[in-house]
Amino acid sequence: MEISSVPLLNQEDFSQFYSLFQEMDDFNVNNNNSKKRRRKEEEGESGDGNGSKDELKKSKYNDILTSLILFDEAEKHDEGKRVMESQQDWTLFDANYKQQAQAMNEYYTQIQDQYSELDEFDQNKTKRARRSAVAVAASASGSMGSANSVQTGDGSGPVGQHRRLWVKDRSKAWWDSCNHPDFPEDEFRRAFRMSKATFNMVCEELDSAVIKKNTMLRDAIPVRQRVAVCIWRLATGEPLRLVSKRFGLGISTCHKLVLEVCSAIKTVLMPKFVHWPEEQRMKVINEEFKSMSGIPNVGGSMYTTHIPIIAPKVNVAAYYNKRHTERNQKTSYSITVQGVVDPKGVFTDVFIGWPGSVPDDQVLEKSALYQRAIRGLLKDSWIVGNSGYPLMDGILVPYTHQNFTWTQHAFNEKIGDVQSVAKEAFARLKGRWSCLQKRTEVKLQDLPGVLGACCVLHNICEMNNEEMDPELKFELFDDEMVAENSLRSANAVQARDHIAHNLLHHGLAGTSFL
Repeated sequence: MEISSVPLLNQEDFSQFYSLFQEMDDFNVNNNNSKKRRRKEEEGESGDGNGSKDELKKSKYNDILTSLILFDEAEKHDEGKRVMESQQDWTLFDANYKQQAQAMNEYYTQIQDQYSELDEFDQNKTKRARRSAVAVAASASGSMGSANSVQTGDGSGPVGQHRRLWVKDRSKAWWDSCNHPDFPEDEFRRAFRMSKATFNMVCEELDSAVIKKNTMLRDAIPVRQRVAVCIWRLATGEPLRLVSKRFGLGISTCHKLVLEVCSAIKTVLMPKFVHWPEEQRMKVINEEFKSMSGIPNVGGSMYTTHIPIIAPKVNVAAYYNKRHTERNQKTSYSITVQGVVDPKGVFTDVFIGWPGSVPDDQVLEKSALYQRAIRGLLKDSWIVGNSGYPLMDGILVPYTHQNFTWTQHAFNEKIGDVQSVAKEAFARLKGRWSCLQKRTEVKLQDLPGVLGACCVLHNICEMNNEEMDPELKFELFDDEMVAENSLRSANAVQARDHIAHNLLHHGLAGTSFL
């Protein structure tokens, strides 16, 4: 096999090939450039169409914005015009108001000046009348004195009485008949809730505290009439206008007498008739309560009642009595009276005036009796209360949980016997003094003195064995609420259980084991 050799290219041949390749490249480049130009021309033609559409949209948007701006400017112009008009109207109204106010002030000043002149004229007239009356009274008393001296010197007769000035004539026939020695005892007791002897004793005790001296223009009201006005008002609870007609006195005078005599009773008689028992008296009380209930060392029976009042002007919510309001179906306000009584129903301790919304256990905490109990001053004596009070040292209360045992049930019955003594005493208190059954005309700040006087007079009647008319019987009703913290002493819990055990197993609870 024969192999032929490849001829080699010289420089001219390379140059021909190079020029040929260069011409081919130029042709490709030109071809590509022409394609690019066509594409740009086509794109340019299509771009001109879109550009015209965008320009149309922009012109529409500009028209809309222009109309909105014009509308906004018109709205602002109208708003400014309305504001200016309202300011002008307000300025005109303010000017008219100031003119009217100035005119009214001037008119009011003129009226005040006229009233001042009239008041000054009336005062001067009253002063002149008083001076002339004093002068007439002085001359009349002088002439009467000379006439009396002539009569007494001649021995022709007794000294005459001249009519007093500044006293309105009122009928005193009712009081004069009651004050007469021949007035029936039963009617006197029915009117004043006490006998004549007890009434005379009260008048003697209060004589130095309520007596007044006569003046040149009028005679002082006698002590018996002063005391009678107060007691009749407390006993009946009648309005002051009826008290005025009964005793022939002015309404304001009767109101003043009631407050003065109540204050004297509280100051003079309360320390004598309402006080904590001494040691010997406490032993007697313990024995009497033990014979009644079988419970040893009982020193008193405690109860808290509510007295209705008119809604006060200050701190009215504190005196709102929710339980009485729900029961009576009308808004009720009250203050509390806490009292401890002996076996005869005589008060040995009273605490008056706490608002009616406060529960019994909190009223107890504010009283002097509570301080006496926590300090151990009761000397191993128990004060028996209802379930509204807490069980603590010195305070004995019934069991309040459910499902009583036989022992606990028997103990509660005996506690109820002791508790009934205080409840009956408060019922007699309200029945005898009817002013405690309804809202009175006495102000809140004066009411504790009136209530204290009622408690003192109650003790005086009970000590003197004054019988109360059965018609005056009052049914006492006070809601009992179990104290929030009903157990406050572990020693008291053990002592109560021990007392209950002894009552049952020693035959003191109405039964015994055979």
